[in-house]
Amino acid sequence: MKKAEVKIGGKYYANVSGNRCEIRIDAEKPRGGWDATNLATGKKILIKSAQRLQGEVGAKRGRAKVTTEGNVTVVENEPATVETIGGETSTAVAVLKKPRKAKAASTETADAGEKRLSCVAAALKVLSESSEPMNAQELITAMEAKGYWSSPGGKTPHATLYSAILRDLAKGDDSKFVKTERGRFTVRD
Repeated sequence: MKKAEVKIGGKYYANVSGNRCEIRIDAEKPRGGWDATNLATGKKILIKSAQRLQGEVGAKRGRAKVTTEGNVTVVENEPATVETIGGETSTAVAVLKKPRKAKAASTETADAGEKRLSCVAAALKVLSESSEPMNAQELITAMEAKGYWSSPGGKTPHATLYSAILRDLAKGDDSKFVKTERGRFTVRD
């Protein structure tokens, strides 16, 4: 909307706290912007620019349907859907609603319903199946080969795993890992 189109006393749609509601412009500010009233709550708000306003209340709005019949182009506007909030009381408010988009179907792993293991959980599983200690790079290779876990695209998954194992080792006796020699780990019995 443009600044020249805004009128004092006019009713407009605006986003207030994330919700589209009707407002009334009360006065123009000397340094730009307008004082307005949220008609749903009666609270005073500040409109800093005309771009925040989304159109005049009662103005024809909606998606235009354009069809061509012979040499004539026909434009039909669809009415917006209106939802009444507050029922039949005197404080009922009508709010224009956009249709909701359908959410994308959640992607599931190959094992239907079974969650994918985390990197540390997969490392624990590999170490528990192994008879000798392994370093982080060997763990990553074994986890990917057995299909327990694969890197989502990181460049250094072994460094991330090594760091996670060191954080776990800092727990002392509560740690799930045991450091056998430099850079090599096994699972605690």
